[in-house]
Amino acid sequence: MPFFVLGTLLLLAFLAWATWRTAQVLRQVTPDFNLLLFPAENLMRLGMIVVCVLLARLSGQAYSQFGWQSLDLSRDLLAGCFVGIVVALIVPPLTRWAVARFGAAIYSPIVVTSILPRDRREWFFVPLALVPAVFLEELLFRSLLLGGFGSFAPPILLALVWSILFGAMHLPQGTLGIVVAAALGLLLSFLFLATQSLIAPTLAHYIINLLQLVWASRDKSLLERWSADTGSHL
Repeated sequence: MPFFVLGTLLLLAFLAWATWRTAQVLRQVTPDFNLLLFPAENLMRLGMIVVCVLLARLSGQAYSQFGWQSLDLSRDLLAGCFVGIVVALIVPPLTRWAVARFGAAIYSPIVVTSILPRDRREWFFVPLALVPAVFLEELLFRSLLLGGFGSFAPPILLALVWSILFGAMHLPQGTLGIVVAAALGLLLSFLFLATQSLIAPTLAHYIINLLQLVWASRDKSLLERWSADTGSHL
């Protein structure tokens, strides 16, 4: 168990550092390729997924503790789709309102623009690459940190703590990005606890991210406004 705790926290620290480092690079250089399709990034995500699975197995806890089950698959799929679609419909108008009310500085689409598909080929591969990206976050934050650590602290407390950290890791997206990500993390945590399965939060998370890209590609006015106000280039 000590190895599970230490390994999970080290993995979390590495992911936080990698996220921060990527944000630093994006502020200085605009890549001429889709960041989500970068081979090294995808290999790293797959490697971290394997590490998450190994840590869970080494913990000696039942797989049900990590949500690696489904007591009702239809319910989990329906819940994931419902939450994902509802949140995806709420966030865009909320973002536009917040930017109009508080100014472009409150939000940075730097991450969205770095993974936004640029042609039909990327619209095929980006949704595929989004799968391991989303699964890694859910496996770490919901399965290991919430489910696995549930033996050490009350789940509600863990949900609050890890959701705040989940939001903080979205610092590159500005204050609004942090708040929205923290709220989303808390919602996904409650979804995980309610269903006792990783399926619903993972599906919801994927739908939210995918529809965010669809929205950004169809309505670029917010991205263009941010670009003009900050002097950046899309």
